[in-house]
Formats: sequence, structure tokens, C-alpha cells
Amino acid sequence: MAERAEEKQTLGWTYGGQAVIEGVLMRGKYQSAVAVRRPDGEIVVKQAPVSGLYRGPLSKIPFLRGIPLLWDALGLGMQALFYSAEVVGQAEDPEFSMGGVTGVLTGALSLLLGISVFMLLPSFLAGLLVPEGALLFNLIEGLIRLCLLVGYMWAVGQMEDIRRVFAYHGAEHKTINAHEAGAPLTVEGVRPFPIAHARCGTAFLLVVVFISILVFAPLGRPPLLIRLASRLLLLPVITGIAYEALRFTGRHAENRWVRLLIAPNLTLQRLTTREPDDEMLEVALTALRTVLEREQPEMQPA
Repeated sequence: MAERAEEKQTLGWTYGGQAVIEGVLMRGKYQSAVAVRRPDGEIVVKQAPVSGLYRGPLSKIPFLRGIPLLWDALGLGMQALFYSAEVVGQAEDPEFSMGGVTGVLTGALSLLLGISVFMLLPSFLAGLLVPEGALLFNLIEGLIRLCLLVGYMWAVGQMEDIRRVFAYHGAEHKTINAHEAGAPLTVEGVRPFPIAHARCGTAFLLVVVFISILVFAPLGRPPLLIRLASRLLLLPVITGIAYEALRFTGRHAENRWVRLLIAPNLTLQRLTTREPDDEMLEVALTALRTVLEREQPEMQPA
């Protein structure tokens, strides 16, 4: 019995998701599904298998697995976001599309803007504020990065459309929390669960900020161009370490010391989650149930 409970918990950890426009993406070990509520109230679902990266040899190598897995998750998330935009947009304009060149340019621009604002800009500003002193420089750089991150989350959270996305984010968390606890996957079953989750992407960003201070500190305060180049080149290293940290805390979230450690992560999620209504919970449940149903044949022993 204990063995089966452990197996259930292990499988439960493989599930995660992301909020999209009027919907939720859920990803399992083998399958993914994005459920979106159309303006007419109908819930539409798009299913797709996930990359074998999540089960291959690379997925078992600590500090190396984070980079390709996160890159693949980013791609899957962008596809789901574009799909949700099309579902909602085509209700007004049947020709509306986020595919092809439009999707590629939008994704590339978003990634470039994110790296520029949250990785390069803090280093540039810290150089203006701190003319000398390596330790103080790296602390100020990290503080600027944290302030930009928190300020951005707060600012976008004031927009009505984004508040709805954040509510779907809360629905995703509630559903995953309920699934991991073995609760019934019904609206009534998931409603009591919290809108925060230890493995949230918001938490990952906060971990990246703190890991970046530790990684950049030994480099001191090199000239501007070398400094900016180092921020780009070391981003995969920071990402790999942050992934392992989030993975560890997620697996041991019930430990009281770990809970104390991740308290800032859970607090920050208040900026990116809202309490969802029952219709949003229904969308999140539709996505997760679809993944679970599609994965059952894959999980049968050979």
C-alpha cells in the first residue's frame, strides 16, 4: 500500500501547467492539453504529446536537464498562449491568426525583451549607481533586478485582461494542488485548495534573481561590455541551478524548514494569482482530466 502511495505521489509531481488567455495549459509526463473557454461559453481543448526530453536520459542529469526542459516548456507554453489568443480572437475576426511569422516574431521579441530588461538593464544601472566595490555592486544589481520583477508583476496585474489570466493561474494551482492531494477532480473538490504552489514559474523567477547574485559575485565588477556578456553567457548556468533548487523545494514542500525557505516564493505569487470563479476551475479541470485520460494507456506496464 505504501509503495502504491509513493508511486501516486511520484506521478503527481510530473504534472504542471500555465495560465493562458481564458484558459489553462496542463502538462503531464506524456501528454499536454490546453483548454480555453470561447466567448460563447464553450470549452475547446487542444491536445498534444510532450517531448521525450521529460523521460529521456538527459532528464536524469542534475544541473544539465533544466536548460532543455525549461526551453521546451517555454515553447509549449508559447504555443498554448498563441492558441488561446486565436480561440478568443477568432470570435470577433475569423481570419485572426497567431501562427507563422507572427507567432515566431512575437515569441522572439518577448524573449529578447525579457532578457534585456531583467538581465542586462539591472547590470547597466548598477554600474551607474555603484562606481566601485564588487560586493556592493552585485547586491545592488540583484536588488534592481528584484524590484524590476516585482514592479512589472504588480503593474501588469492592474490590467483587467491580465487579472483574468492571473485568476486562471489560481485555477491551475488549485487543480494541481487538489490532484497531488488525491482530492476529487470536481469544482467542489478543488475549490478549497490554495492558489499558491511551490513549483510555480513565479517562484522560479525569484529563485533566478537570488541565484544570479551568487553566480555573478565571484566575477567582481568587470567593464560594462564584459559584464553584459557574462550575464548572457551565464544565464544557462543560473537557469540550471534554479531549476534544481525549485525541483528540490517542490518535492519537499511539506518539510517545515523548506516551507520557511520558500515562504518568499509563495508570497510573491500573490502578485500573479487571483481567486478563480467556478467557470475558471471548470476549464482547469477539463485540461487536467484530458491529460490524465490520455496518459492512462502510456502508463500501463509493458
